[in-house]
Parts: sequence; C-alpha cells; structure tokens
Amino acid sequence: MAELFDMRIRAMRRDRAARSGVELFLYERAFADCLERIELMQRQFERALLIGCPDPTWAKRLRALGPDVQILDPGALFADAAGGSAVIEDAWLPPEQGYDLIVSVGTLDTVNDLPLALRLTSYALSLGGLLIGAMAGGETLPRLREAMRAADEATGAAAPHVHPRIEPSALSSLLAESGLANPVVDIDRVNLSYQSIEGLVRDLRAMGLTNVLAARPHFIRRAGRTAAATSFSAAGRDGRTTETVEILHFAAWAADKPAGALTL
Repeated sequence: MAELFDMRIRAMRRDRAARSGVELFLYERAFADCLERIELMQRQFERALLIGCPDPTWAKRLRALGPDVQILDPGALFADAAGGSAVIEDAWLPPEQGYDLIVSVGTLDTVNDLPLALRLTSYALSLGGLLIGAMAGGETLPRLREAMRAADEATGAAAPHVHPRIEPSALSSLLAESGLANPVVDIDRVNLSYQSIEGLVRDLRAMGLTNVLAARPHFIRRAGRTAAATSFSAAGRDGRTTETVEILHFAAWAADKPAGALTL
C-alpha cells in the first residue's frame, strides 16, 4: 500500500525549521496545556517519554514535574538539540511498559499508520500509565483548503495540497482500540490573523508543517498561486483573513494488559 506521508520529507521539514529558527507559538500552547493537565492530576510520574520536542527547554520543564525524561522527535535536529533520538512513531519498537507517562505533541497527525502508532504507545506504557498529548485535527486550516481548491480550479488539475485531519470522535475510538482506557479528546480552536496567504505559509514553514504528502505537487503554477492568494484574501475583511487551527488534546490510561500484548 502506498504511504500517505513522505517520512523523509517530514523529517527534512522539521530540520529546516530547526536551522532557520522554529516558530513555537502553536507548539508552546499545546505543550503548556499538557503540562498544566499533568500538574492538576497531582500524581508522581517516574519515567516519561516526550515525543515531539521542537524546543529543547521542554525536557527540563517536564523534568520539573518529577520524572526522568527521554526525548524522541521525527526531526533529527530537534532530537539532537534536546539530547534525544529521531523516531517514526509507527515504525519503532519501544520498550515494553518502559514509561508511566508519555507526552506526544504535534506529530501524530502526520504518521502513515495512526492506529499502529497508538498501539505502540500503549505497549510502551506501564500499567496505569498516562498518554497525554495534542495534534492538529478537525477543521484545521479551512481558509487554506479553500484557497488550494481555487488554485486547482485555476490550473484545471486537482492535487493534494493539505493534509487530511482526524475528527475528535475518531481519535477517541482509536485510543480505545489501541488498548487504552478512559480516552478523552477535546478541542482548542485557535484563530490566527494574516494579511496574506504568504504570511500563513511562512509560519507553517517555520513550524515544519508544510505539505509532506507523498503525492504532493512539487510546483504550483503562477495562475494557481494567484487564485489561492485571491481566495484567501476574499475570505477576510479589513485587509486580514482569520485562519483556524483545531488542536485536539487527548489523554488516556494504560489498562491492565498481559505482558507482550503488542499486536502489529
């Protein structure tokens, strides 16, 4: 089966953001929310895994809550800066019951096999351990989607420009199917204001979040770019367009399971 996302390009996008100076505002919003939720639980965790670490200070902030922390990131440069290792979340073999806390921020929306990635995460959690995290989903980037449809109409050829997004109800079901208990998913809708589509694309590039679809177009002709820019501007008012990102915050607990209960 052909893969939806190109993992090599995905890693390169994150490495480019690391070299040029990553834009952290959405990542930081998601991570800070995870930390707050962990603190409110008033539970002591001992062994934590952080998956997705665009800011090397995150490890120290998580360690301040008590646990020893290991770092994984799809981008080698982000991983190196935090003293961790590179990972593809649906293609690694984690230690069985190796962690009692796994925090995943901003990467699971671009794995090829999300159910498998969640099963591997469940396998890595000790009994009663917590998975908590955030990923883009739902109605994320509706103005950009409209703009790309306008680009396709202008060029007369449809192409995959924007990543598909999982709905909150589907994510909750996948968490349960992976062997995790009491899944909770809620939505943080973030409105962003831009003067042009170029500003939005610039921020996405600085976050390493531009198109990593395997079938992505490598070039958009001038007519398509013009149509996209016109559509984006037309969706706004007073010279600015509001774009929306839906961050899905999720949490679930490792239910009792026999040792070796990993089904691939």
